Amino acid sequence: MYWIETYRLIAVVRLDDLSCATELTGALLEGGVRVLEFTYTNREAGRAIEEVRRRFEGTCLVGAGTVLDAETARQAMLAGAQFIVTPTLRRETIEICRRYSVPSVIGAFTPTEILTAWEWGADYIKVNPASLAGPSYFKDVLAPLPQVKLIPSGGVTLETAPAFLAAGAVAVAVGSHLVDRRLVAARDWVGLRERARQWAELVARSGGEGLRT
Repeated sequence: MYWIETYRLIAVVRLDDLSCATELTGALLEGGVRVLEFTYTNREAGRAIEEVRRRFEGTCLVGAGTVLDAETARQAMLAGAQFIVTPTLRRETIEICRRYSVPSVIGAFTPTEILTAWEWGADYIKVNPASLAGPSYFKDVLAPLPQVKLIPSGGVTLETAPAFLAAGAVAVAVGSHLVDRRLVAARDWVGLRERARQWAELVARSGGEGLRT
């Protein structure tokens, strides 16, 4: 949990081709991004997590995203996932994460879902799609529920990220606006590194400890 709240930026890697996972991770790390989430929409996500953990152990935090059930969460943990992200509220996934002391980022949207996930033991709540809610929603939810730790995901941009953090989000999760499919397809690691650096510097300027490159 230290990494997520210190660096406050999660790169969501949702790609059809993960054969370049180590090169991609290297570019993100060079740009200052230290927390990555490989989504289980790709059947090779587990392999990618294993490779990245082996190659970059100790230099980044690697998680599994789009985890739909407890069994997938367990498989991801065995692959080396250091945190688990779900798209929806799943109590059994929270429970297995707590059993193995692996942080969970649980998808929820309404105040009732958010509080329920927190009471069940979620470490963080992923509010998705954040683009629909907007930063003001985070401020409104946190007013009566200041204890919950919210992370916006889905449509977070360079323009909106500072507002989400200012509204009380502990971190932001960013997909295509950071891990650009075109840059990855072209193997443009310099371009991806600079995109990562742009995000890292933005989050650092938004307060807190931010990112260190």
